[in-house]
Amino acid sequence: MLPRRTSAPAGPGFQSILVLAAILALGVALRAQTAPGQASPVQTAPTQTARARSAPAQSAAALPRLQASANHRFLVTADGRPFFWLGDTAWELFHRLTREDAERYLRNRAERRFTVVQAVALAELDGLDTPNPYGERPLVDHDPTRPNERYFAHVDWIVAKANALGLYVGFLPTWGDKWNKKWGVGPEIFTPENAAIYGEWLGRRYRDAGLVWILGGDRPVETDAHRAILAAMARGLRAGDGGAHLITFHPTGGQGSAAPFHDEPWLDLNMRQNGHAAEFTGRYDQTRVDYDRSPTKPVLDGEPLYEDHPIGFKQKEHGHSIAVDVRRPLYWNLFSGAFGHTYGHHSVWQMWAAGRAPINDPLLPWTDAILQPGAAQMQHARALLESRPFLTRIPDPDVIVADRVATSVPGAGRYACVATRDRDGSYAMVYAPAGRPFTVRLRTIAGPRATAWWFNPRDGKATAAGTFDTSADHTFTPPDPGEALDWVLVLDDAAKRFPPPGSRPERTGPSVPRR
Repeated sequence: MLPRRTSAPAGPGFQSILVLAAILALGVALRAQTAPGQASPVQTAPTQTARARSAPAQSAAALPRLQASANHRFLVTADGRPFFWLGDTAWELFHRLTREDAERYLRNRAERRFTVVQAVALAELDGLDTPNPYGERPLVDHDPTRPNERYFAHVDWIVAKANALGLYVGFLPTWGDKWNKKWGVGPEIFTPENAAIYGEWLGRRYRDAGLVWILGGDRPVETDAHRAILAAMARGLRAGDGGAHLITFHPTGGQGSAAPFHDEPWLDLNMRQNGHAAEFTGRYDQTRVDYDRSPTKPVLDGEPLYEDHPIGFKQKEHGHSIAVDVRRPLYWNLFSGAFGHTYGHHSVWQMWAAGRAPINDPLLPWTDAILQPGAAQMQHARALLESRPFLTRIPDPDVIVADRVATSVPGAGRYACVATRDRDGSYAMVYAPAGRPFTVRLRTIAGPRATAWWFNPRDGKATAAGTFDTSADHTFTPPDPGEALDWVLVLDDAAKRFPPPGSRPERTGPSVPRR
């Protein structure tokens, strides 16, 4: 995730908690598996006993399967409902948190309408040798064919808890330093042979869980051996789960999965790491590049600038990001063609707390960081896009009329405006990161009259801004002229009588259980 980190000690010891009824089945299934503390060897051709051992516990309410939409631009559930990927990078979730703390974190994210948490089985921060809070390491003797049953029982519990709360898991089998120790702790432990075995074991174990597989883990693919390892792990996952889950790849900073793997049949969707820069130009504009690739595949940014993160890793020059710095990439990516978005917080990815070695100057403990405003504001973009026709949305910079000085409008750097619209002209949206007037082509709206709204990305509220004839261009000035406050202009075909932008639909994706 970040360059050249050091390891950190493990978190606190065991704390018992009561398990919800929906999760009780997990404990029963786990007791039926390998005896406590015993490692479970993986076999290339599993026997019936091995299959039972690696089978996941069944949750009371399974999440629906995810798949690409018919136009290969979005994700939908198996019954065709649009799925908005609103992710959070919780890379050290499995490795560093107790069950009590994991539940605290997951409930917080569910309450903020996140839909995915991204976590790593063989974690980055000395994940092979520093044990989890219960004293368990993931592998016996660093051998991917000998996973430790008790370590993965903890992973099982967290996956089941996330699913019970309506959250999918973006599941990384390993961080990248275990197959390419370009930097980090490592060691490199994977070969094509053991990657396939490990992948198949994971696939069988989590066949019925709500998740998306994410290969990679922030390391470059530099050799044929790297490609062979990743391809073998993908084959193993497919063999184990029978194709039940989508697969993508988490690249290194400023890169995307498409460069090494776009034409690979196992890559179901493209993930970018546009990284920890604050400017649209040269970073977040690359989402559109992957959107335009052929064959068509869904694309999202799986690691943008995090909240409270050193901007560009140069905190002495640029300081640390704030909420507006993470809102801009959210809308830049979505309006450039992304089907969803992943948020992150610099303390949360590493689950930093007092007593742990800090990585790159986290500002506050993860227990406080989950309450930061940027995290709560992500849901407003989800609500906005779910309040309009979802599967026909396309990026369209031509909605915006370029100014005589184009670096002003549509702009560049931190002040770049971006636009999206419905393919059939029922609506259009313009994200304006600053209070500078801009002109739009109203003829992109299909009907003769357009209803305008200003949507506030900070609180999710919409204010009516008038009705306009679509035969002529019109100049709009955001509500805070001259200020670095962002707004979204929403233009609707007046005949459609859409509700105010951001109005919550009855249901467009997996619901979070009411609490």
